[in-house]
Amino acid sequence: MNTIDHLGIAVKSLTEAKKFYRAMGFQIGHEEVVEHEMVRVAMVPAGDSRIELLEATSDDSAVARFIAKRGEGLHHVAISVEDLQATIEALKKTGTRFISDEIKVGAGGHLYVFIHPSSAGGVLLELVMDPPSGV
Repeated sequence: MNTIDHLGIAVKSLTEAKKFYRAMGFQIGHEEVVEHEMVRVAMVPAGDSRIELLEATSDDSAVARFIAKRGEGLHHVAISVEDLQATIEALKKTGTRFISDEIKVGAGGHLYVFIHPSSAGGVLLELVMDPPSGV
């Protein structure tokens, strides 16, 4: 069954964003830099889901461009799927447009791809799958 894995929120300052979520009573979980996406992320557990705070590490990153154009806010919705490759193949058959259909490794070792907003009602969707065991 597909579930909401996390909500990605673009922020100018991870330090300031973490202060806000701590003040709301959240604990800050895993933090890391995802070099190929040029972002620093902090995961905030929220029940059965998470909030992913995204801070650009480069002005050339997608998150930096997003903030420059739209300001801080909801960047993407991530959906957890059981079989990422099969889901990609099924969606391609429907004409779904991807940002890139190359499966990448992201925060926490999760595998992911992004669906272009033009195929998802104007929302940037990330499909994620748990990392293979042993990763």
